[in-house]
Order: sequence, then C-alpha cells, then structure tokens
Amino acid sequence: MSTTHLRVITPERQVVDEDVEMVILRGTEGELGVLPQHAPLMTALDPAPLRLKRDGTWGVLAASAGFLEVGPRHVTVLVDSCERPEEIDVQRARAARKRAEERLKAKREDVDYARAKAALLRAVARLKAAGYDE
Repeated sequence: MSTTHLRVITPERQVVDEDVEMVILRGTEGELGVLPQHAPLMTALDPAPLRLKRDGTWGVLAASAGFLEVGPRHVTVLVDSCERPEEIDVQRARAARKRAEERLKAKREDVDYARAKAALLRAVARLKAAGYDE
C-alpha cells in the first residue's frame, strides 16, 4: 500500500515522524481524510482525536487546536499539544470536561465562553483518544 510521511509536532516534542497510509483529522470546516498523493492543502485544526492508519492498523492521538499542511508526499500537523492514549489522565480529562460544561451552562458575564468551549473540546478529544467515548 502507498504511504505518506506524517509528522505531528508540538512546541515541546515531535510526537509522530513515520510513514502512514491515511490520516483523519478535524479541520475548522469539518472532518477530513488525507491519503497519499493528496492535493496540497493548508487548514486550521480544531481539538479532536487524530486517527492514523499504519501497516493496516488504526491508531489515535488526542490533538489540540493547530494547523495542517499537506503536500504530495507529506502531512505536517502543528498543534499546541498532542497525547498518545497511554499518556492521558482520564480522571483529569473528565474533571476538565465537567468544569467546561459547567462554565458553558453558567450564562454569566465573567465566563469566557470561547475558552470554555475550547477546554471542552480538548477534554472530549482526550477521552475519545483514551477509549472513553462518553
């Protein structure tokens, strides 16, 4: 099977640097899949699970907001943070989701709703990547 080279990079580390058969991410306009020989593309990414297929097997990472750049033979994902399932603290992610949901329901002037929504999306992405589709 044909592959493309995937690099997932955060400010702290390079999380992935390998050949993959397919990548599925959530851009700001919706979910998109990238196969080898994809047309060049740049887009912003929302926090969401990043799915990648290598050697016929699917893997998942919890990615925060960032950017995607696709070339004919490579895919580069630049995100604020990215975690492998085994790195995710499920209890912490559940608590973050609960806090964010409470802030969004509060309907108070002192709540930054954009920030609360982003926190909710990050927590949900972590839980999904860890296998908790709640």
